[in-house]
This record gives sequence, C-alpha cells and structure tokens, in this order.
Amino acid sequence: MIRDLLLGLRLAVGGGRISGQALLRLAMTTLGVALVVAVLLPAASINTLVSEQDAREAAQVPQVEPRPGVDPLYRLDWFIDGGDDYLQAVVVAPDGPNAPVPPGLDRIPAPGEVVVSPAAADYLATPAGEPARARIGGTVVGEVGKAGLGLASDRVVYVGDTAERLKGEDYTTPVYGFGAEPDGLALDITTAAFVAPVAVVLLLPLLIFVTTASRMGAAQRERRLAALRLLGVSGRQVRRIAAAESLVGAVAGLVLGGALFLALRPLIGHLDLFGMRFFPEDFVPSWPLVVVIALLVPGLAVGAAIFGLRRTIVEPLGVVRQGKPARRRMWWRWSVAALGGLLMAGTLLADERSNATPVGLALAAGSSLLLIGVAALLPWAVEKLVAGLRGGTPAWQLAVRRLQLESGTASRVVSGLVIVLAGAILIQTLVGAVSATESEGSRWQAATPVAAQVVGDDEQVDEAASLLAGTDGITAVHEVVAAPLRAAGDGSGWHGQVLIGDCAALASRAELGTCADGDVFSVGALRESSGLAMPEPGARVRFYSYGGDGEQTDGPQWTLPAEVRQVPADQAAREVSSTLLVTPGALGGVTPSDAERVLYVTGTGAPARVFEAASLAVGPLSWEVDVRPALAVSDSSRLDETTRTMRGMLLVASIFVLAVAALSLLMLSIEQIVERRRPLAALSAAGVPLSVLTRGSLWQNAIPVAIGVVLAVVAGIGITLPTLRYAGLSLSLDAGLIGIVCGAAVLAVLAATALTLPLLRQVTRLDGLRAE
Repeated sequence: MIRDLLLGLRLAVGGGRISGQALLRLAMTTLGVALVVAVLLPAASINTLVSEQDAREAAQVPQVEPRPGVDPLYRLDWFIDGGDDYLQAVVVAPDGPNAPVPPGLDRIPAPGEVVVSPAAADYLATPAGEPARARIGGTVVGEVGKAGLGLASDRVVYVGDTAERLKGEDYTTPVYGFGAEPDGLALDITTAAFVAPVAVVLLLPLLIFVTTASRMGAAQRERRLAALRLLGVSGRQVRRIAAAESLVGAVAGLVLGGALFLALRPLIGHLDLFGMRFFPEDFVPSWPLVVVIALLVPGLAVGAAIFGLRRTIVEPLGVVRQGKPARRRMWWRWSVAALGGLLMAGTLLADERSNATPVGLALAAGSSLLLIGVAALLPWAVEKLVAGLRGGTPAWQLAVRRLQLESGTASRVVSGLVIVLAGAILIQTLVGAVSATESEGSRWQAATPVAAQVVGDDEQVDEAASLLAGTDGITAVHEVVAAPLRAAGDGSGWHGQVLIGDCAALASRAELGTCADGDVFSVGALRESSGLAMPEPGARVRFYSYGGDGEQTDGPQWTLPAEVRQVPADQAAREVSSTLLVTPGALGGVTPSDAERVLYVTGTGAPARVFEAASLAVGPLSWEVDVRPALAVSDSSRLDETTRTMRGMLLVASIFVLAVAALSLLMLSIEQIVERRRPLAALSAAGVPLSVLTRGSLWQNAIPVAIGVVLAVVAGIGITLPTLRYAGLSLSLDAGLIGIVCGAAVLAVLAATALTLPLLRQVTRLDGLRAE
C-alpha cells in the first residue's frame, strides 16, 4: 500500500508530456482547498472568540455589595453621543487606598487624569472627536488594556475625579469589586438566520471548485492508470494510486490554507464590521474542529477523484466508460429541498417577531437546506429541459446534444453560480428591508432644525444656556420642561408625557400653526402601548415622579383645557409622538413634579456642525449635562452608513464567490475540450467552421447558466419571503444589485468561452486526428 501511495505522489508531479497538466491540476486543487480552509478556520474560531469576549465582559461587571476591608470606588457612567459615534466615559474616584481597580487599568486615574482605549484614542484624535475631547478634558496618562474591553473597537475612557464630587450625584454607584459568572453562549436568532445562508453561499462554490479541480485531467490520468494496469497493477491498487495523486494537492492546500489564516489573522484587528473590531489573538480554532477540517477537506478532494472512476473500467489495453447514462437518484435531492421548504413553511405558523429560538433555528436551517436543494436539483432541471429541445442552428444543436448526453458535470459546476445568486438575493433583500424600515414616527423637522438637545439639573442647564448664548453659529436656544403625566385615579389608566414651553420652543417640535400662551396640543394618537385612550378634554390628570426604588409618587393634579388641538404625527418630530405640548399659561399655576429641563439648540449651517459647536460650548460642564444630537439626523446618518457598508460587503463577497464559480466553469470547459479533441478535430476537418464550434461551446455553458439564473431568482425570493414575514418587514428588492450579480454570471460564461478559444483553435487542427 505504501508503494502505491508513493507512486501516486510521484505521478502528481511527474515528468513527461503531461507534467504541465498535472502541475495545473495540482495548483488548482491546492488553491481550492486553501480557500476552503482559510474560510473554515475563522468560522471554527467563533466559539473561542465569543467565549473570550464573554469572559472579559463578565470580569468587568461591578460588584456593589460592601466588602470588609475594601474602600468603595465611586463610579459614574457617562455616554457621550457624538452624532455618528458613541463614546463610553467612566468617571471614577476612590474613597480610600483599598478601592478596587477596574479591569484593564494599572491604577485608578487621579483627578484630571484620563485613561483611554486604543479605539477611543483614535476617535478623539479626529476632528469628529474634538467635541468629546473638549468635554472630557484632563490629561491622557495611559491606555485601557484588553482586560477592560469587550471588543477591540470599544471606545472606553476612564476619567479621574474626586469622591466628594461624585458622592452627591444621583447616578453614582459605589463599587467594591469586579467580576461575575460568564453568561455563556446564547443563540442570537437574527445572527443564526443571517449567518447560516452566508456560510452556504461562501462554502458550497468553493467545495465545487475543489471537486472540479481534483477531477481535472481525468482523461490523461485514466490513460496513465491503464498503462500501470499493463504493468501488472491491480484495480484496487489503481484506486489507491489515484487517491494518493489527489492527496498531494489536498495536503498542500491544507498547509497553504493554514498559512493564509495565520498570515491574515493580524489584519482582522483592522477589519471594521459595522463598527465592531475584534482582537486577532481571539481567533483560535478549537482543536476538535481543526481535526475535522484537516480530515474532511482533503477527504473531499480525494473522494472526488475516486468518485470520478465509479463509471470507468481501467484495463491494461485502455479505458472503458459505461455508455448508458446512470439514472439519477432523485429521492435525496427532493428530500433536502422538501425538508428546507417544510422548515420555512413551519415558520408561517409563528407570530411575527415572537423571538422564539425554534423559529430562528428553522429559518437558519431551512434557508441553508433550500439553497443546497436548489444546487442539487439543477442537474435534474437541466436534463429535463434539454431532453425535449429539437432543431436550431448547428451551434445550438451541438450544444444541446452534448448536454443531452452528459449535462450533470456542467450543471454541478453551474450550481455554484446558482447558490451565489440565490444567496445574494436573500441577503440583499434582508439588508434592503431593514434599511427601508422607518422607526415609529416621522422625519419632520422645523424650518430651522434642532441640532442638539442639552439636558441636566437646574443649575447646570442655566449655565449651559449662558455658554450657548454666546457661541458662533448658534442662533437660538429654546427651553422646554418634560414631565410624566397620567390619568387621575389609581394609576392604572393612561400614562404619557407633557412638554411645557413657549410657542417658539414648541414650534421647534411640531407644526403648530397659530399659537398663543394657554394653548395645548396633542401630537398623533395619544395612546399608551396598552391601547388606553387619553382622558377627554376637561378631565383631571396628575403629574407624578419616580422614587429611588422605582415607585411612583403622586404629584399635583391638573385639569385639561376644554380645547386641545390635534397635530398629525407626520407633522411633528418623532420623539414627541403621542405627547402633549403645553404652553405655560395652560397650567394655571400648577408646577409639575419630577420635571426635566431640556434645551433645544438651533443654528446656521449643517445640523452636524451646529451639534459640534454646542458640544464644544458646554465642554466645561463635562458630565454634568447630557448633550444629544437630533434624533432624526443622527439615526438617518447611522442607518445610511450601515446600509452602505452591508451592501458593499455583500457585493464584494458575491463577486469573489462568482469568480471562484467562474474559474470552476473555465476548468470544466478546458477539460471537456481536451477530452473531445478528436471529435472536434473531425468536425473541423469535415468543414465545420471554428465560429460554429465556439458558439456551440458558448451555448453549452449558457444553457445551464440561464436555467440556473431563473431558478436562483425564484428560489431566492421564495426563501426570503418567510424570513421577511416573521421579521415584520416588507419586500424590498435591489434590482441594481441583482442585475449586477446576474450580469456577472453572464460575463463568467462569456469569459470562460473566450479563454478557451485558443485551446479550441489548437485542438481543431488536422494534427489532432493523428494517433499513435
């Protein structure tokens, strides 16, 4: 057996006239296996990646129970909204020498000192981070270590302060230690439903490429094996030699794929996926999965080579192939597609957005099985459709007759293109549906839109208003008071919010028309999520507040005016939907409890620039006031950026996998021309023009691709609809992206045909009729 294997290894890179084709087959097999391994190893690292992140986040959980001998560390979490980006600032102050040190820090920063994470340092160094830098102040004295971060992209800043200043703040927490038990891995339904079909789209064309490359040069290999049979090698030895010949490329690809993974892993730290960056060292595949990959992927290449000999009898005097086409076993093909269809159909019984784990698993498994089923059914569909084709031009008849004799190999290769198309439609439609979904409320803005909102206590709001008043680019600062309100009674009725301000302030929130002091406006349908309607005009309502334990405390009562003017929801800002807008004169001297003062800032120029100016102006107040961008503006820019990123990644991934599928198609075309070189030469000698043979080759590739494109579009939309229905999203197809991917499939056929033209011209010479 060892001698047979060594002989197979020698033939893989053997000399003589076939060395060029042998080396090409070896190179293609190596490349295909390497790409598969390079994709599978990061996937096998996900468990370690999530576990490491989960452990770090659990170690950062504050412990608020007092401990003997431990001084409290006063901590205040402060989230700085930069418009397009967030920054988490943690203000800390020890109340003694034995206070715990947060994970990732060497020591607790003193007042005026700042410790930043690498991502936060990069952000603060940009012009967009200048307002946040002004608000944080202090001197950077260190860097937050990996132990204090969940992801490499976490923007975390620790700001030192005094214990006396933090003790009096409502949101300050005394911390006596850090650490908790990790939550463990949890199934994210959305991620599972999204990642499963992506994995199929990426891997299946690569696997098809591996099998195509491993069977490249089959005719030459079979003649070589026939020569070995003439020397006395048995049929069983022939299969071992063929397996060893393919094993060289498989093992070389395994090594190259591992090297690619190790070489590209450091670059993962610079890869930004929707604002998330990971630590490269966390990508460590688990050893059981590494062993599985090391055995299965090379086994696929070896199995494909042996499987190719199943209908071939290698004898000492030649190679005999079974002439009668084998009947396809359809039961497993239909079983895969039917099981996927049943799983997807079963999700129709679940309520929309029920967040049930079984539904997520059904969507993930169903979409994956349907994609695989489509690829498995394509050879059958091509066979059935071409069986009834008759007539046409000579080129068409040559292509159809060839497909009628043997369409399985071409269809299997084209199935890689079908998987890419169907998967691209599925993923793109999900991305388009999410990006097209609007949050509740409208996008209405005043003629001079609000760019920033400043919230804080009375003293700090007064100081912020003073700082904003003298800032260039800011034209107006409107103040409103926000307070919770409910129907009078036992508290089981309607609950809502009231905004109190003058007409100019309220006009920045909604289209009021005429307004005078004493008016009251209701925006949209004033109903709570429970569906309870607001009390009628003239009814008694009550202000209330929340205590430290979350219990409601009754405040003063107020009688609604007899006239409350309605404002449509689409003529008001989204955040004031189902809100009462009240001018001070309508309160009749009633002072709300638990009121929050809010400043709405407007100015000249782009809202983003006005927001930056407002953030810089209130910088001296640091964490004592909260500065937020206008909701509609910030959400729109973030959504647009995320959508562009997802569409760009989808297009790049689709083009890459299409290129792999096109390369498989090219190798198949070359192999078929080499195998049929004598019939092609005979046709040329009989007077068939080269242009007819070229068009015949084109049609031979184009027919399966055309059938596959139609099947992919239908299957892609069919797979997508149950997912959209469950998510409560509407169908939104990006015809441009689908057209690009379909056009790329057509270009792949044209490119494969064009690249085989020199070889076709060579084999159709009269020399091709000579034989030894």
